[in-house]
Amino acid sequence: MPWDVIKLNDGHMIPSIAFGTWTLGNGQGPIDQVEQALSVGFDHIDTAQSYRNEAEAGQAFKESGLSRSDVFITTKYSGTGGLDVETSIQNSLGNLGVSYVDLYLIHSPRLAYPDIPTIWSKMEKIKSEGKAKSIGVSNFQVQHLETLLASAKVKPAANQILLHPYVYKTQAPLLEYCAKNNIIVEAYSALIPLTHQPGGPVDKPVNEIASRLSAKPEQVLLAWVKAKGAVAVTTSSRKERLQNYLAAGDLDLTEEDVASIDAAGAAGARLYAARKTFKIVAAAALGVAIVLRVCSAYGVEVF
Repeated sequence: MPWDVIKLNDGHMIPSIAFGTWTLGNGQGPIDQVEQALSVGFDHIDTAQSYRNEAEAGQAFKESGLSRSDVFITTKYSGTGGLDVETSIQNSLGNLGVSYVDLYLIHSPRLAYPDIPTIWSKMEKIKSEGKAKSIGVSNFQVQHLETLLASAKVKPAANQILLHPYVYKTQAPLLEYCAKNNIIVEAYSALIPLTHQPGGPVDKPVNEIASRLSAKPEQVLLAWVKAKGAVAVTTSSRKERLQNYLAAGDLDLTEEDVASIDAAGAAGARLYAARKTFKIVAAAALGVAIVLRVCSAYGVEVF
C-alpha cells in the first residue's frame, strides 16, 4: 500500500486511508462496492451503526476471502434505535460477523448520555473486554475532548471529523489539540471542494498542482489530507477512482503546495460565509417586503 500505516496512542496500527460506507445505503450495492474496494487494495473499511450497512460490509469482507488480520474495521456507536452502547457493540459485531472491531467510535458528542465521562467509561470497558482493539470519537470538538480527557483512563485513539480546505481554518485548533494529545485525526468528506463546491478558490491551486505532478485533482486533495497527518476516509463506486485514491499516497506535496491550498481554503470559507449571510439578509428583506405588501393591501399602517 502506498499509504502509511500510522501508530495509534495505544500501540495499534491504523491504515491511513479508509473506504467509507456512509453514502452507500444497503442491499447488494454496498456489498459489491466494499468487495471492490477490498479487491483493489483498500484494507480499512469504515462503517457505522447509523449507516445501516454493517451487515453488507461484513458480508463483503467474508466473501473477499481475506483473513481478519488483513482488514482494519471501524464502526461507530450512533444510538440507533435508542440502544445503549453495550447492546450496540454486540449488534455491530454480529452484523459484521467478527469477534472484534479494530476501532470503535462514539459517532457524536450528543450521544454521550448521560454525560461524556459515563459513556467513555463504557467504551473503556468494551476495549478491556476485547470487543474493540482501539476506541475513539467522532465529531468531538476541543471542549468535548477536554471533558473526556479529564476523567479518561484510556485516551481516545482517534477523532473522525469533517476536514477539507474550506473548513481547515475552523478546524485547525482542533487538529492542534489532537496532535498535542496524540489523538489521530480522521478526515471525512475531504473531496467536498470538488464534489459539492466546484468552482471555488481551491480549484486553482489544486489544478495547478495536479498538472505539475501529472495527478488528478482528487488525488491532490487526498495528499493534502495526508500532509495534515490525518487518515483519509473516502469512497467511490468506480474502480478507477479507488485505484487513483490509493495511488495518491505516493504524492508528495511541498510546503508551498499545502500553504497555497490552505490559503485558498480560507478565502473560500470567507466567500461562502459572505454568500450565506447575503442569502439570510435577502430572505429577511423579502419577508419584510411581503408583510408590507400584505399590510398595504388591507390598509394596515405599519410603524
